[in-house]
Amino acid sequence: MELTTRRRAQALAICITAAFLTLLDVSIVTVALPSMEHHLHLSSAQATWSIAGYTLTFGLTLIPSGRLGDELGRRKVFLVGMALFTVTGVLCGVAPDATWLVAARLARGVAAGLVAPQVVGLLHQMYPPRERGRAFGYYGATVSLSTAIGPLLGGLVLQGFGTADGWRWIFFLFVPLNVLAFFLAARLLPEGRRAGRRSSLDLVGMLVLGLAVTAVMLPLLQSGDWAGRRWWLAGAGLGLLAVFTFWERRLAERNRQPLVDLNLFRERTYWVGALVAAALYGGFTGIFIVLSQFLQQGMHYSPLKASLCTVVFTVGSAVCGIVSGRLAHRVGRRLVVTGTALTALGLGANALVVGGSSAGDNMFLRMALPLLLAGCGAGCVIAANQTLALQSVPRGEGSTAAGVYQTGMKIGTSLGTGLAGSLYFGQLLSTHRDFPAAARTGLLGAAALAAVAFAVALPGLTLRGRKPVGPVVRVAEEAESAPR
Repeated sequence: MELTTRRRAQALAICITAAFLTLLDVSIVTVALPSMEHHLHLSSAQATWSIAGYTLTFGLTLIPSGRLGDELGRRKVFLVGMALFTVTGVLCGVAPDATWLVAARLARGVAAGLVAPQVVGLLHQMYPPRERGRAFGYYGATVSLSTAIGPLLGGLVLQGFGTADGWRWIFFLFVPLNVLAFFLAARLLPEGRRAGRRSSLDLVGMLVLGLAVTAVMLPLLQSGDWAGRRWWLAGAGLGLLAVFTFWERRLAERNRQPLVDLNLFRERTYWVGALVAAALYGGFTGIFIVLSQFLQQGMHYSPLKASLCTVVFTVGSAVCGIVSGRLAHRVGRRLVVTGTALTALGLGANALVVGGSSAGDNMFLRMALPLLLAGCGAGCVIAANQTLALQSVPRGEGSTAAGVYQTGMKIGTSLGTGLAGSLYFGQLLSTHRDFPAAARTGLLGAAALAAVAFAVALPGLTLRGRKPVGPVVRVAEEAESAPR
């Protein structure tokens, strides 16, 4: 059934709101961590898991929930995820001890993982290819905004409610928005169930993939020195990914529905896009943990003042995300290549600026231009890259393809946070608390990941190759021409 323009705009607003709320939770809690540590007596491990546990279960849930959405209906899975996200927000806010908080954060990550692929799948479903770039532009701006504005909102909440119970209000204040999004989604979102196909769930594939992603992400989420991390787990995870690939191919050969259609990876723009997203997110998300620590500990800024120093990145990424979304269909490849280059240059310049700072410097002014450059670059990439990556994916596979894409983003985020944080704390220890030098080292690590995104995008999206003629591309072409 064709959606009216007004109904589609309303559904887009709901999807964008849900994406903002789930992604905001990744960054907003970071600024409240010292308060939670003090009042709930969190150990260092519990403090890490209150943040990292959310990312882990978020990443674990993405691909299975994408398949559930494709098979059972995206609106249905979206509503289940939003209901669980609302309940777990309350559970986090009322947490009486550390164990309760960590368990609630893990469950909250599962809820967010149920919602995220449905958002992208619904946008893919509701918009034809030539209009999809604009929708993904708003989505990309939302991603950038939620990542960068989280610490700022957290600082404002703590400023308003105090450090004693302010961290609880970080969870409570968004519960009404979650409830409103749930009821509006139930009324306005299209169902999107796949017609004429029997539902089947690859439970073995879900188990093997879940174990693989867990094994890969656990070393990235550990705190402390990188040399002491259990990297053998990452090797085991890669082995399990090989087993998963074998199992999925076997199911496809038997004409059964796999968890992930591996024909997705026959399209170069899809797998290149997934790699670019993983590296870029690892780059620009890694800077926030470094800048938050440096500005509060090294420059003695308040949480709110430290957050204001990074607001330029937010503005640049949000504005450029919306503008680039309108251009993604026409010049998407050039946007991705140029944007990754700008992000790497901006982050590298910011590292040099921070490294040469001293007490009494106005860091907002010193960092403004490099962060604006990096933010604009990231905003250019997010919408255009996702539009290119999903352009040949059939609507029936939209949520699953989005789940795979976003799983790569979550692994990249974990890598970037772990790399930047470890470089910062390692340098801080070796230089006897030379904060500018430590921040420079951590930020250079983040810039290096953004440079990897550019190195992947440049040949991957500019070199011409033979267009695949596999099932995914053929079905995609048929699906895009079929009436909705």
